[in-house]
Amino acid sequence: MRRNRNVKIVATLGPASSDMATIRALFDAGADVFRLNMSHGSHSEIAARHAIVRQIEKETGRPIALLADLQGPKLRVGTFAAGAVELEEGERFRFDLDEAEGDHKRVTLPHPEIFAALKPGASLLVNDGKIRLKVEDCGADYAECTVVVAGVISNRKGVNVPDVVLPLRALSDKDKADLEFVCDLGVDWLALSFVQRPEDVEEARELARGRAAILAKIEKPAAVNCFDEIAAVSDGIMVARGDLGVELPVHAVPPIQKRLVRRSRALAKPVIVATQMMESMIESPMPTRAEVSDVATAIYEGADAVMLSAESAAGNYPVEAVRTMHNTALSVEKDATYRQVIAAFRVYERTSIADGIVSAAREIAESTDIKAICCFTESGTTALKVARERPHVPILALSTSVHTLRRLCLVWGVTCVATGPIERFKSAVVSAARAVRELGFGTQADQIVVTAGVPFNQQGTTNILRVAPCDERLIYRAEGD
Repeated sequence: MRRNRNVKIVATLGPASSDMATIRALFDAGADVFRLNMSHGSHSEIAARHAIVRQIEKETGRPIALLADLQGPKLRVGTFAAGAVELEEGERFRFDLDEAEGDHKRVTLPHPEIFAALKPGASLLVNDGKIRLKVEDCGADYAECTVVVAGVISNRKGVNVPDVVLPLRALSDKDKADLEFVCDLGVDWLALSFVQRPEDVEEARELARGRAAILAKIEKPAAVNCFDEIAAVSDGIMVARGDLGVELPVHAVPPIQKRLVRRSRALAKPVIVATQMMESMIESPMPTRAEVSDVATAIYEGADAVMLSAESAAGNYPVEAVRTMHNTALSVEKDATYRQVIAAFRVYERTSIADGIVSAAREIAESTDIKAICCFTESGTTALKVARERPHVPILALSTSVHTLRRLCLVWGVTCVATGPIERFKSAVVSAARAVRELGFGTQADQIVVTAGVPFNQQGTTNILRVAPCDERLIYRAEGD
């Protein structure tokens, strides 16, 4: 089974998509990666969804990626005696560590780390930024504020602090327990929430111990400011526009998205664009035109994947949402402008033999009648480098490692194919030719480009490129038995 598009679709599983029939329908409609949101659902529910995806993988013979999204530290106010109070613009309001129930003058904010980092003039945002307060005076256990944007504040609403780097680890105790659980379960990617610094990613990597790739969610201004440092220690990136749009002016998010997507591509790091892409489809079978344009924009920018959250996890039309994304991608990728935009932002960074080989593979494919670029990869790095080139022909990643293939399901344009052990380059070429024919990318009359590393089964050895026929009889004739 093959997709006729390059961009990948990530679908979140949840109450609306937790049974075999629905998850299989999501896969058939176009989902390449399934997201397990650790903010919702018990470990037993997560394990059941994981088992269903692996069963579908077994039935279809196609690798499927599972991404576990860790909740991260949640900052919330305490409770109010009346359940809620209305704050008026210009009035004073206090946050403190007093555990007494709140009123119209104050409420507890049980996070001393916030008070330790606050300075006069900083902003506090409550309830997804609907309420904004300015810090006038603060200490180790309080913050006196002025209400800048009024509204109703109620029990346990979330708090954002956009102006400072908080002395909080990205992994809470819950996250550490969830990380260990999903790594033992066998997920392929770990999404790390509220990353502020590269050390947050390094901590998660140490705990994961190679069992899953680490994807940093960029949803804090601090993460935007040190993006290159975070990307350098991450395996992938998610542009998480929800909290990013709370902590920054909403008009600042589109240029940030564009910049992060292009930079991720330059670094050969897969990048997901996420949050509210088809939000109206939670309740409607049809998206708005603006939502379709939003998805199309991410695809034109060259994102590796676009993601559905509540649309597929809790919405009334999960399968329709995936199908709409799939059809949008097909339309965009058929547009001549798409190829022009993708080519215009190709990065010409050549620092290794592998860089030169994958660049040559793309140039050969674009100048001759080549049907596919087939790369044998142990760790997945070669496939990532080929995908960075954004060639106009399909990319086949062939590997003996199912773990590598599952992780590559997130990567632009890559079709993942499991192979048996390869000892000789001729065998690799024959395996690639068979895969191209079996998947319908070419016929015996066609040619392909094959890249590999000799000796085989070693990481970082990509050092050979060959243009080969899809007819294995010609391969044997050229190289003998």
